[in-house]
Amino acid sequence: GVLTFLPQIALLFFFLSLLEDSGYMSRAAFIMDRALRRFGLSGKAFIPMLMGFGCSVPAIMGARTMENEKDRRMTILLVPFMSCSAKLPVYGLISAAFFGPWAGLVVFGLYIIGMIVGIASGLFFKRTLFAGEPAPFVLELPPYRLPSVGNMLTHVWQKVKGFLVKAGTLILLMSMVLWLLQSFDFSLRMVDDPTHSMLGALGNVLAPLFAPCGFGFWQAAVALLTGLIAKEMVVSSLSMFYGFSLTAASGEVAAAMAGFSPLSAFAMLVFILLYVPCVAAVSTLFKEMQSRKWAWFSIAWQMGCAYVVSFLVYQIGSLFL
Repeated sequence: GVLTFLPQIALLFFFLSLLEDSGYMSRAAFIMDRALRRFGLSGKAFIPMLMGFGCSVPAIMGARTMENEKDRRMTILLVPFMSCSAKLPVYGLISAAFFGPWAGLVVFGLYIIGMIVGIASGLFFKRTLFAGEPAPFVLELPPYRLPSVGNMLTHVWQKVKGFLVKAGTLILLMSMVLWLLQSFDFSLRMVDDPTHSMLGALGNVLAPLFAPCGFGFWQAAVALLTGLIAKEMVVSSLSMFYGFSLTAASGEVAAAMAGFSPLSAFAMLVFILLYVPCVAAVSTLFKEMQSRKWAWFSIAWQMGCAYVVSFLVYQIGSLFL
């Protein structure tokens, strides 16, 4: 089911590779310098943030080319708000189930919301934690060149191969672990009702936290927890907990997730968009921040933004729907 979105993910990496190989990426950073300075960022932040739409790990690592520590840390703080490709299967599954022909517009809106929250965070940081002007923009511009089809295809294959390996190993392994935790209680007795399983008990503890956001269900709470390992895990977790096939029609998925309304489904998508990235990205964040204090602040800021924005989406939406 996750592999259904492989063509879109490959296309995303293809266009990123095209921009990089043509020499346009550096020029785009130079062009964006003036606009980004309004938000307290250097033009050099444009490249890591654009890479963030592919994967947060290389995007966060890309910030190490920035000489100024303030600019580097601020860029790392904002990169996770650029929606990575691993979230696309989650968007596709839920938006198709609850929004039908408007699913594409909903997914596009999520990308826009991520950028808006990133910009708003940048403006806030510019006036508080990172007050002052960004470092002067100095960057050697490579000449324009015709991209090598071979290099581009190799780059795309490496990214797609990494996605396939993760889908075929980590996600499969974690799905097996989740099945065991869903099938047994803490006394290691098999249960018929997943609500009484180990996962159900954990989810029931976490679910009330998300009730004000519209998705206070144990299945959703545990799915979000597994998303910390890999965002694709949210799809397989929801499929397992709600009992629908990943190849099921959109109507069947919506029927299985009967507790959700379109509004609560959208609020959950907003939370998934903004909350903490996968464990690989978090590990990279700790390394590149070079400060545990800043790394934990980044995690707290992302979780806070995710909760507040999804809460506002659901509560304000409830006034009109």
